[in-house]
Amino acid sequence: MEISKREEEYLETMYILHKNKGVIRVKDIAKMMRVKPPSVVDALKKLADKGLVEYEKYDRILLTGTGREVAEATYSKHQLLTQFFIDILGIPPEIAERDACQFEHYVSEITVQRIREFAQFIQEECPYVLKQFIKERLAENKKVSE
Repeated sequence: MEISKREEEYLETMYILHKNKGVIRVKDIAKMMRVKPPSVVDALKKLADKGLVEYEKYDRILLTGTGREVAEATYSKHQLLTQFFIDILGIPPEIAERDACQFEHYVSEITVQRIREFAQFIQEECPYVLKQFIKERLAENKKVSE
């Protein structure tokens, strides 16, 4: 089944809402994604047609098993990439967050796995080099922002 980048974003948003609030509501999705509620309703209908959510107008919204798997995978990539960009590359958190949100939808599983392995390796085998690299990047970031 083909799932678009935008559909992954909706699923991830619903996953986060359910995780944090225990409930998924149209207005909360709209607020998090900075869209209007009718756009959310249209997306929910499409996701329901694909079997990724259970949705009836004015009723609860639930991720199906498949929808939850897609959402968890997307969220996991997002977290890994954000931490990699911050901890390994020294990217400022707000930029790392934004870049991870874009990158997570296009990166293959093998690349995600290698990033995970590389991060673990560099943190365990070369902690001094990594700390020096990050220190230098943070100094550069500070100069740029001044």
